[in-house]
Amino acid sequence: MKTEVPNKRKEKNEKLLREVMVKIELKQKNEKDGITMEVLLDSEVTGLVMSLEFVRKNKFKKRKLERPIYMRNVDRIFNYEGLIGYMVEVELFYKGYKKRMETM
Repeated sequence: MKTEVPNKRKEKNEKLLREVMVKIELKQKNEKDGITMEVLLDSEVTGLVMSLEFVRKNKFKKRKLERPIYMRNVDRIFNYEGLIGYMVEVELFYKGYKKRMETM
């Protein structure tokens, strides 16, 4: 009879993982109004990425990149959406903190 020994490290990590949502505001430079939304806080994120659908829906002005770039997902596999061809400049606001970002 085969028995599995519980992996205590795995059980411990599963208990530590939780979703942390924060409310932010995004707006384009020199624009009066922005959008407010709840986003998932992820400490391993190295950049900000928006879908083209999100950019169009919120009427962000996009700028075409001189050369499209490849993007890999967290699992190191190339993104199935293909190359990144546009950039959007936004200002991100969170509890009095403001950061200008270029997002793709």
